[in-house]
Amino acid sequence: MFENFKVYETEFAGRPLVVETGKMAQLANGACLVRYGETVVHVAVTASAKPRDGIDFFPLSVDFEEKLYAVGKIPGSFMKREGRPSEKAVLASRVIDRPIRPLFPKDMRNDVSVVCTVMSVDPDCSPEIVAMVGTSIAISISDIPWRGPISAVSVGYVDGELVINPTAEQRENSKMAVTVASTDSRIAMIEAGAEQVSDEVMYDGIMAGHAANQQIIELINKMKSEIGKEKFSYPSNEPDEDMLNAIKEFAIEDIRLALDTDDKTVRDARLKPIYDKVHEKFADIYPDSAAKIDECLYKTQKYVVRRWLLDERKRVDGRGMDEIRPLAAEVGLLPRVHGSGMFTRGQTQVLTIVTLGPVTDRQLLDGIDEEQYKRYMHHYNFPSYSVGETRPSRGPGRREIGHGALAERALLPVIPAVEDFPYALRLVSEVLSSNGSTSQGSVCGSTLALMDAGVPIKAPVAGISCGLITEGDRWMTMVDIQGLEDFFGDMDFKVAGTHEGITAIQMDLKIDGLTPEMVKEALEKTHTARDYILNDIMLPQIPAPREELSKYAPKMLSTVIPTEKIREVIGSGGKVIQKISAECGVKIDIEDDGHVFVSGIDIDNCRRAMTIIDTIVNDPEAGAIYNGKVTRIMDFGAFVEIAPGKEGLVHISRLDVKRTEKVTDVVNVGDEVMVKVLEIDDKGRLNLSRRDALIEVEGLVPENEISDAPRRPAPRRDDRRDDRRGSNGFRPNTNRPRE
Repeated sequence: MFENFKVYETEFAGRPLVVETGKMAQLANGACLVRYGETVVHVAVTASAKPRDGIDFFPLSVDFEEKLYAVGKIPGSFMKREGRPSEKAVLASRVIDRPIRPLFPKDMRNDVSVVCTVMSVDPDCSPEIVAMVGTSIAISISDIPWRGPISAVSVGYVDGELVINPTAEQRENSKMAVTVASTDSRIAMIEAGAEQVSDEVMYDGIMAGHAANQQIIELINKMKSEIGKEKFSYPSNEPDEDMLNAIKEFAIEDIRLALDTDDKTVRDARLKPIYDKVHEKFADIYPDSAAKIDECLYKTQKYVVRRWLLDERKRVDGRGMDEIRPLAAEVGLLPRVHGSGMFTRGQTQVLTIVTLGPVTDRQLLDGIDEEQYKRYMHHYNFPSYSVGETRPSRGPGRREIGHGALAERALLPVIPAVEDFPYALRLVSEVLSSNGSTSQGSVCGSTLALMDAGVPIKAPVAGISCGLITEGDRWMTMVDIQGLEDFFGDMDFKVAGTHEGITAIQMDLKIDGLTPEMVKEALEKTHTARDYILNDIMLPQIPAPREELSKYAPKMLSTVIPTEKIREVIGSGGKVIQKISAECGVKIDIEDDGHVFVSGIDIDNCRRAMTIIDTIVNDPEAGAIYNGKVTRIMDFGAFVEIAPGKEGLVHISRLDVKRTEKVTDVVNVGDEVMVKVLEIDDKGRLNLSRRDALIEVEGLVPENEISDAPRRPAPRRDDRRDDRRGSNGFRPNTNRPRE
């Protein structure tokens, strides 16, 4: 039945890799089922028969579809089916898109769709990597024009050793997670997160990933030669060469003058009349070719910018190749938020706001990944006014999600552990103005905001981008690219890190790939640039995290209790925990592993609640002093509850430092009193004393000791205001030790 069914097998990084073709999705242009360990991903690629009219870009879409059946889960939504893609699915789609897009013909306008369906997940075998390999196979054996193949691997750094495609256990202990995609000769894509690793370790990891990719590329080339289809032809969208030369000759001098400024607004204003003049001149000569006229103008601008860089080493705004635009850093801009910071680089400006909350405010994740919660969240907004445009806000797109995730990845290694800082953190980066590398501006702005909020980050992080221009064997890099250099250049190599090392990398390319020399130079230049940003711009503004949180931020305490005591703290139907929360005015969260988080506006109330919890968990000790509440009055004394379910008797003789005739002369039901545990009898009953607590803490002297002391002369009437007796007639013990 399946005449074209073929199976290809190899072993990769110690696990079997099996590719099946010719059985599933036979109506697609190309399809395959890839098994790696027990991870299974199906990839299908299709292309439209005709090009799309009226567009000036290649219409490629990549979808990474997470199916919860792959991990044995039923969706938690009301509809009980998968909804919009998760953030991780969007990021996986972007990672697949970036290395394959430059390898399609730039003049093709046929729609191409790649759909990667995750059908089974083995935690030791990343479905994202399997999907990237499957995408390369499906396109390679299809009839769609493409200059691939590529391959991709994940590189970890465990116990000082580089590991290809690390297992789940190895990923837990890895100092970095680097995804490297390669062609047979060049590095096509890098996506990295790391715990402040050195440039040398990162470079070695990238090269190790590139070398490992060659095994899979050989397999794909074998499949392509055996079962690959002949590539179809398509109508080119390239403008006629005579048309391009005529428009270039007519407009090139005006374009040179228009582009020669460091102000994006001025540049755009200068270009508008040039576009109008060119369309007026050539509309009759080339009727129905408005889009191609614009394409010629784009190519002319690209020609001017690249010639300046390659031939004259001149940048559009006049900077040197390694010169950074004017920088500024500010903190504490917004009065009632928990922390804020703004970073400005030329005409790029990003304001980041920090919000702190209880750990239960963390994000619940409903995906195929093993991670269930996310305590640190970073969101990035890119409104239309940031580029001087008008369009309605429709929520974050894939670009916004990707940029937010990059900043999140860059800062995650320096976020304190929950045991040291028991908060959930949400950062929001608002792009106020954009002219290149807003994602790295948000990294810098976020570091400022975290420090302003008093978050004890391990080290400040800065980010910077590096660009590239190539022509044959000639190439050159430049630091801090602005929008035009990104638009007409070949690379946007974004690196974030501390003084000590790299925390994140994201590389976007418009060419086939990078050589090792290009990668090494980009790493060196970005390291020098981020050191300058940290030392000269950010740290002079705020050298360390503030010592105290904002008065508007919730105060938080945490502890760990034995799991068998959780039931006692919660109480039947939650009565105990609700009572503590109500009495202390706090919020209490208890996790299954015994972690307890207490949050509230008043730190003293938080401490009081934590003391009550500690009393419930740990049996009272003789000699300890507690704050309790009077629950019952008897003729012989008062019963005081020092914690829910922990009640003891204060005998009438131990209610006060003076003789007590009647219990209600000293306390009443509902009064809060301080008591000391005198003893715990063999039946577990508590004998308490208010008298001893007053003597020990307040320094009051018992009445009998005063009566036995030598009488002193009565003070003169004029001196009575200096009498050191307290309002209750007992003088403090000034000799007691200081706390």
